[in-house]
Amino acid sequence: MSNIKLLVMDVDGTLTDGKIYTSENGELCKAFNVKDGYGIAQILPKLSITPVIITGRSSKIVEKRATELGITHVYQGISDKLAMLKSIATEMRLRSEEIAYIGDDLNDLACIEFCGFTACPADAVFEVLREVDHICKRDGGCGAVREFIDLIADEK
Repeated sequence: MSNIKLLVMDVDGTLTDGKIYTSENGELCKAFNVKDGYGIAQILPKLSITPVIITGRSSKIVEKRATELGITHVYQGISDKLAMLKSIATEMRLRSEEIAYIGDDLNDLACIEFCGFTACPADAVFEVLREVDHICKRDGGCGAVREFIDLIADEK
């Protein structure tokens, strides 16, 4: 883990609890955990780890939160997450063992199999739970990302 240079994160179910709130006016809301945000904005830079978001959905809310946290690599509406991840790795000249990944659902599995160090929230789907290197004690949107960041930091 001491060679991790990139942390790739899913959004719904990982950075959030996976709930999407829709009002009668069509407004969408998502809740993000401030501890996750602190880890991304304050701890990762000290470790020289670049945060990346790859998510299947597209949302202005994610764009806004990423900007607040200083995440400049945000890829939304991605159906083939692994192809995007491989493209990023090639562009940044990184090997798979230099990439950490945290996700919670079936569309994260290919990336989980590709990356050097992987985790999932405690409430991830069974198929993901059995494939990752670390199962967080916290659920998605409840500090799982921060827990993973702290684990990486402890090993660096």
